[in-house]
Amino acid sequence: MDNSQYALSVLGILLIAYLIGSISFAVVFSKLFGLQDPRTYGSGNPGATNVLRSGNRPAAALTLIFDAAKGWFAVWFVVRHGLSPVLVGCVAIAVFIGHLYPIFLKFKGGKGVATAFGIMLAVQPLLALAAMATWIIIAVFFRFSSLAALTCAVFAPFYYFFGGMLIWQAHLPIGIALIVIALFLLSRHKANIHRLIQGTEPRIGERKKS
Repeated sequence: MDNSQYALSVLGILLIAYLIGSISFAVVFSKLFGLQDPRTYGSGNPGATNVLRSGNRPAAALTLIFDAAKGWFAVWFVVRHGLSPVLVGCVAIAVFIGHLYPIFLKFKGGKGVATAFGIMLAVQPLLALAAMATWIIIAVFFRFSSLAALTCAVFAPFYYFFGGMLIWQAHLPIGIALIVIALFLLSRHKANIHRLIQGTEPRIGERKKS
């Protein structure tokens, strides 16, 4: 395979990863369950948390699982086939951006927490376990879902590189991809960060203030 063919193959892989990420399971399962489009109520975010506001827990659970699964599958596939860490990192970013800016929803997607978790699960299951433990600890003690997600986003790259020194083999391109994903997550949670600072962010179990 010459350089031009290789470049086209890489672009094709990244495009497929982006399209996989662009599938909005919040919209898919809302339609399957006969629910209102999640973009028309609550936060307007096509994600599991907003689907839960419909009162349909199975639809919200399936949204969460499949949003994570698409991130896992895209990254797992390239890892399974032994492709380079650079390409693994690029695929991770591509599928994540697909969720945030889906072509099927006019580039208005979700916040990416579940998809980011799926990516971490494919990169290193123990990394995903550490992130989940962090989420649970923050959620239990502070009862802010957004704060738990933001803490996971910030700590995930540190966990990855620290674990690479002790348990698994870490690759710089993948670590950089996790940093990029963390920055996107922080950006997508700007409103939540503002409400946390102002003291108006709803705690887990509370209704969002208007």
